[in-house]
Amino acid sequence: QVQLAESGGGLVQAGGSLRVSCAASELTFSRYTMGWFRQAPGKEREFVAAISWTNGRIYYADSVKGRFTISRDNAKKTVYLQMNSLKAEDTAVYYCAADASSMIWTIPTKYEYWGQGTQVTVSS
Repeated sequence: QVQLAESGGGLVQAGGSLRVSCAASELTFSRYTMGWFRQAPGKEREFVAAISWTNGRIYYADSVKGRFTISRDNAKKTVYLQMNSLKAEDTAVYYCAADASSMIWTIPTKYEYWGQGTQVTVSS
């Protein structure tokens, strides 16, 4: 059974940094595009970043471009999201997701597998 497990969330002050991780199991990780999404209370789940498995192509939402960095370690079956210059509006539950295609999708329904999420809270 495929499992994605996020970790590394927490409480941080505005302007600070945090790195969240997502470890995969029972998944041919190197053949999956990995994405990060987030969902704030009362809002829809939104795309944050994704990294393709074919050539490491990366795409970011405009709201995080220049502040967040996505990366992957295929040997560890883990994808990371380094978040710098955090703002109060970054507060959300952060989810990782996996998709077997080589495309980078920004739509949640395109992803096959999801983690349970990790809470990130940025205090202003």
